[in-house]
Amino acid sequence: MTTEPAVVDGFAERAEAHRRELHVHCYRMLGSFDEAEDLVQETFLRAWRRRDTLRDEAGLRAWLYRIATNACLDHLRAHPRRPEPRPAPAGADPGLDPPAAGLVSWLQPYPDELLDAADLVIERETIELAFLVAIQHLPPRQRAVLILRDVLGWSAQETAESLGLTVAAVKSALQRARPTVRRHLPAQRTEWATAAEPTPQDRAVLQRYIDAVEQADPSVLVGVLRADVWQAMPPAPIWLQGLETFVAAWTPAMVGPEAWGDWRMLAVRANRQPAAAAYLRRAGETCFSPSWLGVLRIEDGLVTQITTFGDELFPAFGLPPSL
Repeated sequence: MTTEPAVVDGFAERAEAHRRELHVHCYRMLGSFDEAEDLVQETFLRAWRRRDTLRDEAGLRAWLYRIATNACLDHLRAHPRRPEPRPAPAGADPGLDPPAAGLVSWLQPYPDELLDAADLVIERETIELAFLVAIQHLPPRQRAVLILRDVLGWSAQETAESLGLTVAAVKSALQRARPTVRRHLPAQRTEWATAAEPTPQDRAVLQRYIDAVEQADPSVLVGVLRADVWQAMPPAPIWLQGLETFVAAWTPAMVGPEAWGDWRMLAVRANRQPAAAAYLRRAGETCFSPSWLGVLRIEDGLVTQITTFGDELFPAFGLPPSL
């Protein structure tokens, strides 16, 4: 008689308890929700194969993080990529400085519902899109060091052991990584705070934005946007900048002979930011179909950035296939 099946089942259950936080970790490393799913699966496969190397049960979480980090680094070595220089905008108001960050074409949003269901405390400033874009400008190993040290709070020694580096190399990598990240963050976003979710003011601004789209009223939209608002649309190399340009681009889709149709919006949360899922009913149709998902960055009561994604992640957000 053997006890091996019971031991195996116990290991799988204990490892599974860390799935969601490992998924968030891989998401930060990669910037892609779908790729993070694949790398978490790879992490559990590697952990299963190496389970006999786990010497201290109390160290299971750190051991899994080490496997996940190195799985992500292996993936990035096999599929190297860097943000592209931001192309010329499709339209921009004169006199505005372009955003500092480059184009991260593989960027995807992360549903807050999944974080809440797993009861994870994820600070907004460590998962918001601006931060995700900024850290994608780091070489993969520097990115790993910054995440382990500054986000997870690991010591230099723990980080060095996880990555197979010296403590001196970890400190050097962190010193290089921090200025790079600051350069690619929005100008007003240089200090991390501890907010875990959108504020009541943010939610009120989101509702005004939703009302403007559903009412197809550009004049309402004007009152929600900051003068230097800009919109990115990954993976497309397209962006708009400035209030006049933004409203001019969206007005034909909302009103007039070229209007796309009627809109319905559902408030959601992504990356600890307010977001809205848009459904469109074109002329002659009876249902509203998924169209796009917009994640908002709000400062001082106005929308400063809208990152617009397609509808491919609607199922991950638990959104209905039609309205």
